[in-house]
Amino acid sequence: MGRKRQGNFDDPPRFHKKDNIWYHVSGTLPRKWTKLSKDRAEALRLWAQREGVQEDDSTRLFSVVARRYVREVFPTKGVQTRWDNEKELANLLKVFAHMPIDAIAPMHIREYLDIRGQVAKVRANREKALFSHIFNKAREWGYTATPNPCQGVKGFRETGRSRYVTDAEFAQVKAHAHPTVIDAMDLALLTGQRPADVLKLKRADVRDGALWIVQNKTCARLGIEVTGELAEVIARITARSNKVTSLFLIQDDNGQPLSKDALRSRFDKARTLAGVSFQFRDIRAKAATDTGDLAHSQKLLAHKNRGMTEHYVKARMGDRVKPLR
Repeated sequence: MGRKRQGNFDDPPRFHKKDNIWYHVSGTLPRKWTKLSKDRAEALRLWAQREGVQEDDSTRLFSVVARRYVREVFPTKGVQTRWDNEKELANLLKVFAHMPIDAIAPMHIREYLDIRGQVAKVRANREKALFSHIFNKAREWGYTATPNPCQGVKGFRETGRSRYVTDAEFAQVKAHAHPTVIDAMDLALLTGQRPADVLKLKRADVRDGALWIVQNKTCARLGIEVTGELAEVIARITARSNKVTSLFLIQDDNGQPLSKDALRSRFDKARTLAGVSFQFRDIRAKAATDTGDLAHSQKLLAHKNRGMTEHYVKARMGDRVKPLR
């Protein structure tokens, strides 16, 4: 018989910690210690594999509910949201994967936020929001009837971005930018779209006198009239001679769609040379602000309500008021 545990009484059999590393210890002599991981959640997952513990849908572990959530809920979300959720879920699984859904209490959510918030407060809030949605789905699916442990647990206070990009700053970055970055910046400004939506634009999206877009985040559909400067930018892009003719408006030197990482790298280089500090995503706010017409901005950005657009603009420029006299 093995020695009585001196601590970690909730650990499963043959699961032991030594020098900050978790091990699986064989049940027969001579004892064989198999290194699992420094991370307890990952170590538990590996322990379950060695012990032959199955996580079928009849179990009520967080990991089981999360798998169903990925299978049934993820497909209903926009591409960018899914990408973000995948990263967030990976962090949640490191902690909650092998916990029964009924055993997760508000104190666990608070502790998760406090630890995660030491590194990234905003990401901690997003991960809490995802956990809350997964738990609500678990209630709907009958895995639990307990209250959502996120209820009453406050996240960290966030301050929205308030950066307004001036025309001079915009021109400074373009002066140092690669042609593909210039194309992306001009399209982002004239269409008011998010970086991911700009990068996926194809030549075939220009038809019937408009540039047709389906936004990744909201799946909103809109057609932006190809007139004025937008018509000039699209003509410039399509007339440029490249090694390979690409289906995409924004492409790399080999005619392939420019990746998010490549855009970020090239934009950051131009931004450093220009000596300015705005982010590419701030161009969308500049587009909304520069129209001078909230109704126009709302349609251009495909916001569902005017209040969202109004907040978006005022955060950058503030209220315009008349002087006392």
